[in-house]
Amino acid sequence: MKSNSFIKIYRIPVVLFTAGILFSCVNDLDTIQKVTFDDKAPEEVMANAEVLISDSGLAQFRIHAVLAETYKMPERITKIKDGVTVDFFSPEGKIVSKLTAQYAEINHRTGLMFVRDSVVLRNINKNQFLETEELFFNQRDSSIYTDRNVIVKRNGKVGTGSGIRTTQSFSSYKVTDPVGEAAMSDSD
Repeated sequence: MKSNSFIKIYRIPVVLFTAGILFSCVNDLDTIQKVTFDDKAPEEVMANAEVLISDSGLAQFRIHAVLAETYKMPERITKIKDGVTVDFFSPEGKIVSKLTAQYAEINHRTGLMFVRDSVVLRNINKNQFLETEELFFNQRDSSIYTDRNVIVKRNGKVGTGSGIRTTQSFSSYKVTDPVGEAAMSDSD
C-alpha cells in the first residue's frame, strides 16, 4: 500500500509542473519582433529573378538579376548584386540593346535605375558598345545618361568623353564632353 500512496503524492506535483511548462510558453509577438527585427535587412530577397516590364501589352525591357534585395524603408529600393542584365525591346518585340553591370539599384518611386561596376551598353544591330563605370536609366522617359568617363566602340573606332546621353535603344547618342582624336558620328 505504501507504493500506491507514494505514486499519488508525486503524481500531483509532476502533473502541475508539466502543465506549468506547457502553459507558460506563450509567444509574445512584440517581444519576438524586437529580438528578430533588423531595420536594415531586406523585406524581400530573390535569387535569379527575371522581371518583364511592359506598357499596353508591349515589352519595354526585361531585367535579370542574380541576387535582388528589396527594401521598403525609407524608400522602396531594390538592390541587385552579383550581376544584372537588362534587355531593351523594340516596338516589334525584338531585343535592340542590352545593358550589363555588376550592381544596380532601382528606386521604385522615381523609376530611376542606377548601375555601376563594369557597365556595358550594347546596341545589337549596330554592334556598338558603351563602357563606363556608372550609368543611370530613367524608366519614365527611356533615357540613359552619365557624367562619368565613357568609351564608345563601333566599327573599329573608339570615342571617349566625360558623359553621354542616349535612349534605351542606344541607336543614337551625344557624348557630353568628347575627348581625344577619334570622334565618331552616327554614320561611322
